[in-house]
Amino acid sequence: MNKETIKRIIGSILLILMFTLLTNRSFASYVNIPDHVVVFKGDHYHIEKNALIKTDVDQTQSVAAFQTSDQGIDIAGENIGESQIVFNIAGIPVKKTKVKVLNELKVIPGGQSIGVQLNTLGALVVGYNKVQSQDGLGSPGEEAGIQIGDIISEINGVQITNMDDVSKALKNAGQGETNIKIIRDKKEMTLNIKPLKDVNDQTYKLGLYIRDSASGIGTLTFYEPKSGKYGALGHVISDSDTKSPIIVKDGTIYRSTITSIDKGSNGSPGEKLAHFTSDNQEIGSIESNTPFGIFGKMYVPFESNYDEGLSVAVSAEVKKGPAEILTVIDGKKVEKFSVEVISSIPQKFPATKGLIIKITDPKLLEKTGGIVQGMSGSPIIQNGKIIGAVTHVFVNDPTSGYGVHIEWMLQEAGIDIYEKEKQAG
Repeated sequence: MNKETIKRIIGSILLILMFTLLTNRSFASYVNIPDHVVVFKGDHYHIEKNALIKTDVDQTQSVAAFQTSDQGIDIAGENIGESQIVFNIAGIPVKKTKVKVLNELKVIPGGQSIGVQLNTLGALVVGYNKVQSQDGLGSPGEEAGIQIGDIISEINGVQITNMDDVSKALKNAGQGETNIKIIRDKKEMTLNIKPLKDVNDQTYKLGLYIRDSASGIGTLTFYEPKSGKYGALGHVISDSDTKSPIIVKDGTIYRSTITSIDKGSNGSPGEKLAHFTSDNQEIGSIESNTPFGIFGKMYVPFESNYDEGLSVAVSAEVKKGPAEILTVIDGKKVEKFSVEVISSIPQKFPATKGLIIKITDPKLLEKTGGIVQGMSGSPIIQNGKIIGAVTHVFVNDPTSGYGVHIEWMLQEAGIDIYEKEKQAG
């Protein structure tokens, strides 16, 4: 028997063994045993029964109650802290699962439509234009290497906070060489530029289109009454021209009213049409704009049907199956609509797009066609807990889209659900 034949026989045996293991229910359930379990005090977490593996519990720290049955292992969080489960085969330890019990956290779910006004950190470059000077047409900014998406933060040592600051600084600089500090990809650099004097209005210009603010609408996700902190949108706000995330100096959220819906269809996402309320009352600040949404402090909380709040769920708790979202499709009324969680990825570290959901509610499908712009931030609720927020629609299937797990939005808001556990550990 030659070497090639032996290799083929060994390969066939390995394939058969692998197939047998993968199709064995006990082996599959062993593979699916989590490395970490996070459970809130007073809550339960279930691990499915495994016929081959017996369970021992390390009682060095009694933070949870473990009950084994024909269905599996039920873990009940009792005290803040950490313990572990030891899984073994024939008395030999084969796997350990860390169990963390966290203090219960409740927040008030949103769903309300909000108006958003952002002020950029400096002046955002969104395009180029030609300045008509005595020497002809030119764009000093473009020629010096300023790129679309750059932020002008200083001119000759003077801090720039808006477009008026740029005009004043260039007027003071005149036609001489000007030091301009820009921010690009979170890095600072300084360029030497010689502005041109426009023959039409006799002002000095860089040949750049700039912007210092942006506005739009979205949906409030949660409000934490003790700290006054909130989270909304579930995704970063990017500039409409540069498509780059807006670096925020500050901003404000307002109440808004949905006036109509531009219904979505395959290949054409719809949108909510809205306006800020007539009183234009500021209800909160915007302190950060991150991949997980906008965050800040709420001055004037919305009325809610959940005054006592709802518990939050970590990503490992989320299951495929029925859920609900809260959102507004007419006026200011927050309504509850049925959805289906198609996929949920348990995440150990912050990441976007951890959920895939599908709209199943007939009323919402009839009104909007599915997920539309302005719905981002709508809280997702499953089994009485907030599990995340709607973030993006699938362009070719507006009935479906992505969501972000709530724990990452809470973390971005400065609400650390692991803090008390860490202090106790």
